[in-house]
Order: sequence, then structure tokens, then C-alpha cells
Amino acid sequence: MEYRHLGKSGVRVSEISLGSWLTYGGSVAEEQARRCIHRAYELGINFFDTANVYMRGMAEEIVGRALRSFRRDSYFLATKVYFPMGEGPNDRGLSRKHIMEQCHASLRRLGVDYVDLYQCHRYDENTPLEETLRALDDLVRQGKVLYVGVSEWSADQISEALRLADEMGLDRIVSNQPQYNMIQRRIESEVIPLCEREGVGQVVFSPLAQGILTGKYRPGEAPKEGTRAANPEQSGFMQRLMNEEVLSAVDKLRNVASDSGLSMSQLALAWVLRQENVSSTIIGASRPEQVEDNAGASGVKLTPDAVQEIDNILEGVIQRR
Repeated sequence: MEYRHLGKSGVRVSEISLGSWLTYGGSVAEEQARRCIHRAYELGINFFDTANVYMRGMAEEIVGRALRSFRRDSYFLATKVYFPMGEGPNDRGLSRKHIMEQCHASLRRLGVDYVDLYQCHRYDENTPLEETLRALDDLVRQGKVLYVGVSEWSADQISEALRLADEMGLDRIVSNQPQYNMIQRRIESEVIPLCEREGVGQVVFSPLAQGILTGKYRPGEAPKEGTRAANPEQSGFMQRLMNEEVLSAVDKLRNVASDSGLSMSQLALAWVLRQENVSSTIIGASRPEQVEDNAGASGVKLTPDAVQEIDNILEGVIQRR
């Protein structure tokens, strides 16, 4: 496993990180989750990502219990805040009240004294950005949070947060967690150039497009029972990609993967990691074997010819907005 700096911070995280969205606490039993987390740790993955909203806190509890087998200083733990955690008017968003209360709740569920990275899961249009940044800075000063990040923020939102942090003398954002993969490339035009200039690293989610880039979904075939695409509750993010045009294009990537000596998953992950602004890419896994295969993408350098061939094959289905 190779490691990269998280943005321009001094901390180093594994190129491959393990997430818990749509898996732990939901479709994956706790023992399976524990086995995946332990195998990831054995392979050198030190970055584990979760969020309070995943299964309303259950994912945090499962991740926390699995990580108790290891020294706290040997792994990097991230969670998030923003989405509703109750029915009350203050049970959502990025107000000081919600951030403070949810950080403490996440620490209890995870069973730790601090989280390495605390991320704003989305941007809150209804809370002054100054209020959000001051609350996060207070958590850093209290030692409950070591680094601050965001998820799916626009370039303008990130830029304004950085400007305010500098102006107010607050802790700066070090990472952004966007959706990014061979097909969904929206962040390339504005977010990545800004973040490269400002020292903000990308912690990419959905590098495999919820499994579409693994090649498990074939053109002309209905999704197999038990897969994410066959589950209406889990396939929402996939629907724009579950069409014959996309699946046919992805099917043509098999030769590129074979010529590169990689699995389809490894090819997709290596493509994301070719981007220097990416600090880590988050995988999801229900079996240790998946973790092993995905971890094999760390350190892989795709040739310029392979990258160009990927672009040629996917040209008609790439989403840049």
C-alpha cells in the first residue's frame, strides 16, 4: 500500500480507503464488516470513512467496534455531519448546535476520543458559513477533531470557506469528498484546479460507479438478484448510468484491463489515482476478497496509451457536468 498527503497537510493516508456507505449496518452483517475492515488494515489501509447518517449511526458503531482491535494512533478515522438525524428542526444542517451535538454523538458511537477528519457532508445554504467554520475550528481546538473537510462542495463554496478561514484565523479545510470516476468527471473543470492551488486533497467516493465499472453489469442483461442495481433502495445513484450505452462502453474496457494486467476494478481505481490531487479513493466492500482486489490498485501507474484508450472508449458517455 502506498500513502499520500491529505491535501497539503502533514498527515499521510492510504491511497485506498474503506468506506461504509450502503454496506455496514445495512446489507453487510457485522461479522462480515469486521472481516473486511481487519483485512483492509492488514493490507496497509489506514483510512476508514463513515458518516453519522449511514443507517442512522449504526455504521459508525460497527466501524468503531471493528477498529478497537487496533491502536488508535495506527489508523485515520473520518466521519461526517449534515443530513437529518432526527425529526426536530435542529436535527440537520451545519449550525453550531447540530455540529457540536453530532460530533459528540459520533464520538460515542465510534468509541473514540477524537476523529481524524470531520467532514461537512453537504453545503448548508441556511447557515452562515462563518458559524459553521467557527464551530469546526472550536472542535479542532478542543482536540475532538484533527482535520476538517467537506463533501460535494462546489469550487465557489470551497473557495469562500478558505477565504473566510484565512480572514478569521480558523483551521482550513484540507479535503473535499466528491463523486469521481472514469465516467463522472464533473470536478475536473473547476474543483480540482482550485484545490490544487489551495492544497485541498480529494477523497474520492464512488470510484467504481457503485459497481458499474467492475463489469458486473453486462449490456442486454438484467441485474442479478442480490446486486446493488437490483435493489431499489440502493440503486438511486446508479440509475443515470444503468443504460445500454454506458454498459456497452464499459464492457469494451475489458481489453484495456487485460492488457494492463489488472482487474476491471483495479483499472478504474488506478485511473482515479493517476490524478495527483486525489489523496485517497474510497472503496466499499462486502467481502475481504473485494478489499484485496481493490488494494492491488495502489501504486499502479497506467500508461499514457491506456489512459487515452479509456478516454476514446468512454467519450460518448463521459459526464462532465
